[in-house]
Amino acid sequence: MRLTRFTDVALRVLMRLAVAPESEDPPTTREVAATMQVPYTHAAKVVARLQHLGLVDARRGRGGGLTLTGAGRSASIGGLVRQLEGPGEVVDCDGDTPCPLRSACRLRSALRLAEEAFYASLDPITVADLVSSPTGPLLIGISAGRPAPG
Repeated sequence: MRLTRFTDVALRVLMRLAVAPESEDPPTTREVAATMQVPYTHAAKVVARLQHLGLVDARRGRGGGLTLTGAGRSASIGGLVRQLEGPGEVVDCDGDTPCPLRSACRLRSALRLAEEAFYASLDPITVADLVSSPTGPLLIGISAGRPAPG
């Protein structure tokens, strides 16, 4: 299974916000996009979706920026990936050229089981878990424009 770029960026944005110091001004979407090395327009779409899901607060203007909500910090990675990826099959058996095995195929159900096992392994992991050491300190270093601790 391969995650979409959207989901990848969303997870990285959440991780970046999870390490934002409360004593400093919250980062802007543009700053987070630069830190995570993703296009601003893509990051803006991701932030809008995360805000809609209640995981991120976004304020505009002077003193604005992005903050991670309590729900964002404790969000299950498995649940979040399910929401961002949406429903769908691992393989498209009924696509433009339907698979001739689709009426009696065991692969489709095996792939569904594997996909659920993938999500289940991510279910107990939270955003807060993802930024524990060594990831958190690295994110803090690159967010401040300093070389990563090595």
